[in-house]
Amino acid sequence: MRPPLKRTMARSPMHYYLLGGAIGLISLAPVVLNAANDDLYVAQPVTPSGEFTGGIEGPACDAKGHLYAVNFARQGTIGIVSPGKKGDVFLALPADSVGNGIRFDQMGRMYIADYVNHNIWRVDVNSQKPTLFAHNSKMSQPNDLAIAANGTLYASDPNWGAQTGQIWKISPAGQVKQVASEMGTTNGIEVSIDNQTLYVNESLQRNIWAFDIAPNGTLSNKRLLKKFADHGFDGMRGDIDGNLYVTRHGKGTVVKLSPQGELLQEIDVLGDHPTNICFGGPDGRTAYVTEAQNKRIVSFRVEKPGRSWQLFKNTTN
Repeated sequence: MRPPLKRTMARSPMHYYLLGGAIGLISLAPVVLNAANDDLYVAQPVTPSGEFTGGIEGPACDAKGHLYAVNFARQGTIGIVSPGKKGDVFLALPADSVGNGIRFDQMGRMYIADYVNHNIWRVDVNSQKPTLFAHNSKMSQPNDLAIAANGTLYASDPNWGAQTGQIWKISPAGQVKQVASEMGTTNGIEVSIDNQTLYVNESLQRNIWAFDIAPNGTLSNKRLLKKFADHGFDGMRGDIDGNLYVTRHGKGTVVKLSPQGELLQEIDVLGDHPTNICFGGPDGRTAYVTEAQNKRIVSFRVEKPGRSWQLFKNTTN
């Protein structure tokens, strides 16, 4: 059994196991999303320290260049950072729900994994109103999300207390199906650029696995891509060349891996507890990292655009 969630002070599951510490707040300050410094792999702050809670997670960029992340100022919110503007609350989830991973589809709709109530919320960003898209009581704590080009979502689902995990497939109609079980603490998850492979990491076991994706969205041919000897994993995203960027929670870095699992780069992200990563900016070559130690977002420039930018390139939402 997983440890019971404290509903009045819900934090991300990774926070319970690897962080600790109080939630801090400071006043809003202007931020600039598209930094002038174009040096590759050099991190710099995007938002002030303490603007988010220690549950900062789930960064995602929409087609208009807005940056979102969960738990701005207080738990249960979704924060927005607009180009050239300060951060603010975009929306609050219903009741005691708390978000973790965020993804957008090609129609510009936002999907949020709610790890407290076993939900996936869908949001029309124009109305800013969350509606329940999928629910399954057999989920432990739906964590991060990946999305295929056809709109199929995949949710990692760790059970931190048991140190186990599973993966769920959510169809474009909101139908939920378990597609992998008997895993370690599944966390970061991503679909390959050709939509043929699903990658998922196990935070506590420090493994990164690859699965083949069948035409019906089911998974097969599980194989180990990379194993690390120390430090945990959290979020993970890919670029258009198929490279994976993986946050090293506890080490304070993001590693860039080739599609074959070769270590290509390791980037210092100015804090020990990076939780997740996304790509954005006008050319898709800015990586945004949520960092829980300082409760802020940092960014660095990369060589190739992120996979999500490729999906959005022809979208006009």
